[in-house]
Amino acid sequence: SFNGKTVVISGSGNVAQYAAQKVIELGGKVVTLSDSKGYVHDPAGIDVDKLSWIMDLKNNRRGRISEYADHFEGATFHAGDSPWGVSCDVAMPCETQNELNGDQAATLLSNGVICVAEGANMPSTPEAIEAFHNAKILFSPGKASNAGGVATSGLEMSQNSLRLSWSREEVD
Repeated sequence: SFNGKTVVISGSGNVAQYAAQKVIELGGKVVTLSDSKGYVHDPAGIDVDKLSWIMDLKNNRRGRISEYADHFEGATFHAGDSPWGVSCDVAMPCETQNELNGDQAATLLSNGVICVAEGANMPSTPEAIEAFHNAKILFSPGKASNAGGVATSGLEMSQNSLRLSWSREEVD
């Protein structure tokens, strides 16, 4: 269960946005999102309204995640850094390949992470994966975590070919 869990997510594109949405829906508290310039940390949590603001910022206005800290009180922007030093129960690397290295994995583990679920393609380096395995925490590689997204893309192509339309709820 995500109830009461603090979740650190990297990225702010589609995968990160929808991972955050699902975490919030399942009762977790998302405290970070990032882009190539750095990350925002919101100790109060990124709720549905804040996430909608982020989706508009990133998808429509093409803004930088740093703007979040200017807009929401209590949030801070950390330029040129990644969110892996923020204490959390669950870490979800959803930004890019090789974004989470062995040293960052050690920091996550020392801060009490119990689960790492990859959203991006190969975001954890081999050293990070080895650290997670050695610590015997829950670890879901991108091929497993993101399989639903790949399957949904296949179903979407079928729908398009057959001129069918499914509701968002049916797909979920």
